[in-house]
Amino acid sequence: MLFPTLTFGLFFLATFGLVWSVRDNEWRKILLLLASWLFYGAWDWRFVALLIGSALLNWGCARLIAAAPDAAAGRRKALLIVGVAANLAILGIFKYYDFFLEQLGVLLGRFGIARDLPLMQIVLPVGVSFFTFQAMSYLVDVARKRIAAAALLDVTLLMSFFPHLVAGPIVRGSDLLPQFRATPRLTRDAAAIGLVLIVWGLFKKAVIASELSTGLVDPVFFDPAGHSRIDLIAAAYGYAVQIYCDFSAYSDMAIGLAALLGYRFPLNFDQPYRATSLQDFWRRWHISLSSWLRDYLYIDALGGNRKGFVRQCVNLLATMLLGGLWHGAKWTFVIWGGLHGGVLAIERIWERLRPGEWPRMPRWLGLIATFHIVVLGWIVFRAESFAQASAYLAGLFGPAGGAEAALAVTPLAVALILFGLAIHAAPADLGQRLALRLRLLPWWVLGLLAGVAILIVDAMRFEGVAPFIYYQF
Repeated sequence: MLFPTLTFGLFFLATFGLVWSVRDNEWRKILLLLASWLFYGAWDWRFVALLIGSALLNWGCARLIAAAPDAAAGRRKALLIVGVAANLAILGIFKYYDFFLEQLGVLLGRFGIARDLPLMQIVLPVGVSFFTFQAMSYLVDVARKRIAAAALLDVTLLMSFFPHLVAGPIVRGSDLLPQFRATPRLTRDAAAIGLVLIVWGLFKKAVIASELSTGLVDPVFFDPAGHSRIDLIAAAYGYAVQIYCDFSAYSDMAIGLAALLGYRFPLNFDQPYRATSLQDFWRRWHISLSSWLRDYLYIDALGGNRKGFVRQCVNLLATMLLGGLWHGAKWTFVIWGGLHGGVLAIERIWERLRPGEWPRMPRWLGLIATFHIVVLGWIVFRAESFAQASAYLAGLFGPAGGAEAALAVTPLAVALILFGLAIHAAPADLGQRLALRLRLLPWWVLGLLAGVAILIVDAMRFEGVAPFIYYQF
């Protein structure tokens, strides 16, 4: 069930009406939970059982961790390890089992050992990486006494809440569980910002991202050797805009939908292409994931910068390699993560070794350099294989290829790319300013304007709406 579809619109309107018609908060959460299972089951009902089982597992494990006395620190740690291992096992079986067996088969083949390994061709549950990471952060926070163990209904809703279920943001228990315990209110401010975010997200997804995907990016990446260098450059920039508009659109719509239901989600994107370093980029891009990797992997698990400078650089590289692997069972994701981790380490080394009298890089130069490092990484990220990425990079930096082919880039694609980049030059609080003006309107006028805006965006959209990119993760 895709957000920018009539089916989802009807589903949300029904859910919205039902939950706000119920005054008791516990029954309201039950309705939200049932609606979330219906939403998730629209892809495959079998995986609703996985979602429920995962929630039960983490609720029970958190209860055992919280019940362990302070004197039994070893027991608490052992329970935490068991809980995290169980979540990683779920992720590993569904997402990485076949990948690792294939790599084992290749390795054995190099030693002349041929084996028929038991590949299972497992169907990947939508959003499994998101709700698994959310569960692990909940267990760690309970074990470190950052939050208390929650009731079964709250934990299950935390992991199943449909606005962020399949593509984030990764909303931590410390953010959402206190909101579940309180009775929500639909304020005019929340409604105004929610509607603005939904309409804006719908425009970015249905108009910008979808057209760039079908009209430029997909054809060029499918056959990079058959396209000119101009097409390759345009498609690289086009994918940078596409993935930003696609993923930030989902986050905007998720935040907006949650706001209309009375809940607050944290900001997930903050104009990432105006970053002046890669460290700054990761403070702005997919903030819920980058902060998760920083807090739970880089600092808690690996030690962060507490074990010396060399170890800090190694930890940065390891964190980004694992962050790349989190996106999927492909070597291109690992290479992409390694590129980011390597540049992050180089930035730290440069700051440490830079002579004090040397000036810092000008902001404009840092912005240009960072953006093009990110674009280079997106080429590897988007490629279906290492061979496709190599062909694309060879066309960009090697002898001109596909020079006789007709140009795939169109004036419309160029306009969308420029507009997608110009978004990053707009005031960061532009949406909030608009919402502040809209909140002064009567409820019926606010709803009418939102409906008209959605109809206008729907009329602007091109043929079809592709699934969100991050659904596959």
